[in-house]
Amino acid sequence: MRTDLDHLPANKQRELERVVQIIFEEFEDALALAQQQWKKKGRIEKIILYGSYARGGWVDEPHTAKGYLSDFDLLIIVNDKRLTEKVDYWLKLDDRLIRELAIDKTLHTPVNFIVHTLQEVNDGLAHGRYFFMDVAKDGIALHQFDDKELHTPKPKTPEQALAMAKEYFAEWMPSAEYARTLAGYSLNDGQKNYAAFNLHQATERLYHCVLLVCTFYTPHVHNLGFLRTQAERIDMRLVDAWPREARVDRARFEKLKEAYVKARYSKHYRITEEELLWLGGCVEELGRAVHAICSERIAVLDVEVSRSS
Repeated sequence: MRTDLDHLPANKQRELERVVQIIFEEFEDALALAQQQWKKKGRIEKIILYGSYARGGWVDEPHTAKGYLSDFDLLIIVNDKRLTEKVDYWLKLDDRLIRELAIDKTLHTPVNFIVHTLQEVNDGLAHGRYFFMDVAKDGIALHQFDDKELHTPKPKTPEQALAMAKEYFAEWMPSAEYARTLAGYSLNDGQKNYAAFNLHQATERLYHCVLLVCTFYTPHVHNLGFLRTQAERIDMRLVDAWPREARVDRARFEKLKEAYVKARYSKHYRITEEELLWLGGCVEELGRAVHAICSERIAVLDVEVSRSS
């Protein structure tokens, strides 16, 4: 696996060094009071940069009309499955990365990370999941505990890939549409918080749909900001679903992100009918883009099956 960052500007290289330092600080803090033997032996085996900053082609245009900014995408590999639990070991890292970006300004690039064991990554490669295959092909190791290499990918046959993509599409697209329908019912009944939650669910399912159909992998998270970033790497049409030029537009998306928990459990959560109608229009546009992208992907896989037979 590559380890060089020569293709990145010096400021981005320094920023990644800072991010790695923060990761280790927060991980060590999370294990500082460990009593169990397995936890005392917990370690980070690899930190891998993947996505646009690994491949090249990142976007760093926060001051343009679109205001689009690529994130650092990181895969953290740990030596024990129990250490992948986000609530137990990684929430403080998430919070700190956001704070250093938004408040302390020590970071200038948003950071997304996922956590897996080496076994999980190698299983993904053995099952031909495009996401892990791309990480193995394009990823850059920012840290390696030892010289263990990722397994050689075993791509799916065209028939297997087509069948899996169709299965994911048939499961997730109707599920997303049903959640959007429920949001409409809730709004008509004056249940604005339920409408917000159901719009969140529709959005989440659409992102899971496009990620699974196109990469055969989706992270097990409900964070729409993270899912949006992962999905937008696939096709820029997904970017256009969410206006983000104006602060009010970004604030509405933040309300949608918060709806998964706060719309159900917080008495302080408030959202207006106007905001819900705006968000509903964005989710509808997102649905059209996801449907088109997934249909195109399935058509490509269908052609590959025809060529191989």
